[in-house]
Amino acid sequence: MSFSQNVKDELIRQKLKSRHCMIAELAAIISLLGRLDGGRLVVETENTGVAKRYITLIKELFSYQISMDAKEGVRLNRSYLIRLELDDEIQIKNILKAIKLMDAEDNLKMPQGLVNPIVIQKECCRRAFIRGAFISSGSMSDPEKGYHFEIVLISEAKARQMKEILNGFGLDARIVARKNHFIAYIKESERITEVLGVMEAFNALMALENVRIVKNMRGNVNRVVNCETANIKKSVNAAVKQIEAIEYIKKTVGLDYLAPGLQEIALVRIENPEAPLSELGNYLSTPVGKSGVNHRLRKIISISEELKGTRRVQ
Repeated sequence: MSFSQNVKDELIRQKLKSRHCMIAELAAIISLLGRLDGGRLVVETENTGVAKRYITLIKELFSYQISMDAKEGVRLNRSYLIRLELDDEIQIKNILKAIKLMDAEDNLKMPQGLVNPIVIQKECCRRAFIRGAFISSGSMSDPEKGYHFEIVLISEAKARQMKEILNGFGLDARIVARKNHFIAYIKESERITEVLGVMEAFNALMALENVRIVKNMRGNVNRVVNCETANIKKSVNAAVKQIEAIEYIKKTVGLDYLAPGLQEIALVRIENPEAPLSELGNYLSTPVGKSGVNHRLRKIISISEELKGTRRVQ
């Protein structure tokens, strides 16, 4: 099962809370999956859990029974399309009035956006609405592979309102058009962790945090290894250059050409080609520190380069 489906299953299993929060969650499901069709209120989904959640909300809020029909579809690898219907006019009106899509005079009030702001006045209701929207039309990538959270909307107006609701929690949601739909999405791993907290999917949140910790540790280890590798490579290259300079001086003018201190460090370096500078200093008759060793070897390289230049001129 995918990480996204695990999140949805956790949200669907959540206990129902206050009436106003249940109405907000129901409003999200109907806004994203529902429609009026020939005097019937129809909700269609390919997720059995979403269908059960919708039925439970209707039963808890109104004590209505819903007929359910499942037909094998061609979408999503021939999964079953579940059709949930209410055909009682009074029941439909009561539901639409509860989610503020119909006024007291039975006039439909279809907003351009997803939901009447009255339904999501409270923070807890906005959380419930985001839960309902995600289980209805959302998805998340596997955090092992990347970080992406999205909710698919059928219009730009709906996407803008979804973005505003998400950003009310500081989630930095954005919108992108994709084919015939608009996507409200979140990319940053920290923000995705936060949206799981907003929806109260705490098991998924902990799972994602564990993945983030492991990935950060891997990244830190890789950075340390790369840094150490680079330092080793740098040290090896420097040692090669030093030994080449010493050998050139030895071959052309002899090491006696060097001052006593330089001659001593040259011999020590040839005898210890893999030793670090800090260790070379301890082998001298009068030990010196790393900077002192480095200064002497740089001087030897400079002398070698001067000799090479003189020989080219001649």
